[in-house]
Amino acid sequence: MRSSSHLVRKRLFIALLVGVVLFGGLLFRLGYVQLVQGKWLSSQAEDLWNRDIPFEGKRGRILDRDGEALAYNVSAPSVLAIPAQIKDPAETARQLARILLAPEKKIYEQITKRQLIARITPEGRKISEERAQAIQGLRLPGIVVAEDNKRHYPMGNMAAHLLGFAGIDNQGLAGLELVYDQQLKGSRGHVSFSANAKGERLPGSKEQFTPPQDGLDLQLTLDREVQAVIEREMDQAMVQHQPERILAIAMNPKTGEILGMGSRPTYRPDQYQDADPEVYNRNLPIWRTYEPGSTFKIITLAAALEEQKVNLNEGFHDPGYVKVAGARLRCWKHGGHGSQTYLEVVENSCNPGFVNLGQRLGEEKLFSYIKKFGFGEKTGIDLNGEAKGILFTPEQAGPVEVATTAFGQGVSVTPIQQVTAVAAAVNGGKLMTPHLQKAWVDPETGETIEETKPEVKRQVISEEASKEVRRSLESVVAKGTGRKAFIDGYRVGGKTGTAQKVGPDGRYLQNNHIVSFIGFAPADDPELVVYVAVDNPKGVQFGGVVAAPIVRGILYDSLRHLGVEKRDDQIPQEKTPLTTKIVDVPDLIGERIADIRNSLHDMPLEVRGEGSVVINQVPKPGDRVKEGTSIRLYLGDKITKAE
Repeated sequence: MRSSSHLVRKRLFIALLVGVVLFGGLLFRLGYVQLVQGKWLSSQAEDLWNRDIPFEGKRGRILDRDGEALAYNVSAPSVLAIPAQIKDPAETARQLARILLAPEKKIYEQITKRQLIARITPEGRKISEERAQAIQGLRLPGIVVAEDNKRHYPMGNMAAHLLGFAGIDNQGLAGLELVYDQQLKGSRGHVSFSANAKGERLPGSKEQFTPPQDGLDLQLTLDREVQAVIEREMDQAMVQHQPERILAIAMNPKTGEILGMGSRPTYRPDQYQDADPEVYNRNLPIWRTYEPGSTFKIITLAAALEEQKVNLNEGFHDPGYVKVAGARLRCWKHGGHGSQTYLEVVENSCNPGFVNLGQRLGEEKLFSYIKKFGFGEKTGIDLNGEAKGILFTPEQAGPVEVATTAFGQGVSVTPIQQVTAVAAAVNGGKLMTPHLQKAWVDPETGETIEETKPEVKRQVISEEASKEVRRSLESVVAKGTGRKAFIDGYRVGGKTGTAQKVGPDGRYLQNNHIVSFIGFAPADDPELVVYVAVDNPKGVQFGGVVAAPIVRGILYDSLRHLGVEKRDDQIPQEKTPLTTKIVDVPDLIGERIADIRNSLHDMPLEVRGEGSVVINQVPKPGDRVKEGTSIRLYLGDKITKAE
């Protein structure tokens, strides 16, 4: 009996010990889970319970240099569905279809998907405020109207290729919208709530709102008034000359700031889906490459002056052609210009004279200056799609190639390269990086966060050589092929260009040219450089006839807007048979038609429209026309002339 009692006690002790160990282990495990793993397990559970409804941050605005908005977001809510919370899918689909004007079956399929949150797309994306309020008024279980927005471009097609556009998800797809997408788009926010595995909201759970982060505002160097002038002149040129394409660039040569840029054909950024992708994907001023023609002679002239290979007062005889390595290179003027100075070679855009300058420089020097001026490489402008152009390699460059390059044939360049290079030739010799970004601005405070400083890449020529270039090109406008860019009271310099286009077979096309003009003012201290190229205009195809007047119009209105005052120290315009009996067109805008008829007895008038006041006129005020040219007046009732 004693042995049996001892055995029982022993067994009880073992059982108690085992129980203590098991209970202790359970307590240890419970403490470990509660104290050590508690936070981690809670976060895992919350991840399973939490549901997020996303909210897009407001995309930053794009502003002109004066802070006026060129692109901004407007409210455009979107409809989301939480399928597990929808009580009657069929009725819900019917109600939504009625308001969204969408197929009922399509919406039913979207709101019954086996997913936590479904978008009603595309009819439910970026809807109007009226439709959003109508859907909210239905109070449909499981249907949420989330705050959303879409991009708006208030100026229509103005600067379309520069601005680009943003897609339905507020992502930049082209132009500056794409280049600066990261800074503009900001970050998402969301509304969080707790739900079970079926997606049903847990009783007593509260919503948590994490606000989105808005993007920064991008301020551009673009001047809205200069851009408007460019757009106007391009539209008029498309009507008058009916070209295939036209492009224009306006730049501050001292800073590299782009004040205006555009091309035709164009499109509306908020309707890009309706445009030809080739139109919005090709920003011609930075993408298009072609032989520059005589505007390239500015580079040859600058290099020859810097290397002291020419004195502009020395003589040169042009018989109408020059022979180089067996090739006969002709001057554009049949029979040549005869005896002239090198300043007149520049004024007359004489090809043989520039071949001579190229030969004086030699292959190595000529091509080294071409590269120093930025040709053959991207300018670095903050736009996507920039091309590099094509230059002759040392192996390709023989005597003929050197000769043709000297007057702008055989090489391929972009318009932005030409503007940047000519800016360097006339601004004192500094090659600037062209740019559109002026500053990043805080959208809440309006404070500047980061500002872009002008960037000098290198000194290409000296101030002395640049001064001679300016003087020569001012003489081109006063006395040479650029006369149609002459503006009374403003010292204008410039150069014409007429370049043949190369066809698909590698041969030059007949009667199909790109005509251009690059001008700057004031000639002694340039504030603005303007380049215009017109592709295959109908009728006359000379840069001095077609492109120079367009540049003149852009310069005239832009200089007045920029506050550049007129002066009386310009080189007088030389009177020739082409420029005799030229008069200034008076400013009649805002005048009463009765007063005009009483005072202008010797000027032919064409009156269009109804009203008593002149609201527009063609030719424009300040234009120089042949005496006797009729003026077309458009009448209205509102005086628009600025006081």
